Amino acid sequence: MDIRKVFGGNARRFRLALGLSQEAVAERMGVDRAFISSMERGLQNATLLTIWQIAQALEVQPAELLEAKASKIRS
Repeated sequence: MDIRKVFGGNARRFRLALGLSQEAVAERMGVDRAFISSMERGLQNATLLTIWQIAQALEVQPAELLEAKASKIRS
């Protein structure tokens, strides 16, 4: 299991569940949209601070982004 892919996939699912674009999440985090794209594809190593920031942007707990099976998507 590649934790970067798990994290990126969960971030993407939560983002889509909120109806947000990568641009909107990037704006909430103060980063470039390409950074979000890279994270979602599992190409970017996320720091603890980044995990916290994206969790805040997606309105989830940081641990939810690291779960191997994040089936609890909020509506």
